[in-house]
Amino acid sequence: MSASLTLAELRSRWNDVLDHLESHDRVAWIAYFDARLAEFDGTTLKLDFSDARKFSGGHEYSPTRVKLENSLKASIQTVLKIEIQIKELV
Repeated sequence: MSASLTLAELRSRWNDVLDHLESHDRVAWIAYFDARLAEFDGTTLKLDFSDARKFSGGHEYSPTRVKLENSLKASIQTVLKIEIQIKELV
């Protein structure tokens, strides 16, 4: 896949990315599995966790995600063959 990947194409392969992430870093998978892919401009993927925050008592992993971002990027690189930046919508 190329860097000209669209948001729709990225969404169609997202479960493959999550499957890879889960098999390599289960903690990172827990932190990212409920993200909604909000925007993608070809270089930066913006993730929306607003649905997960509705259950903030047990599902707020913002501080942890910063530490686990490289695991997600590695899974994206492996599965989609692209390098991207990750941003979290606030």
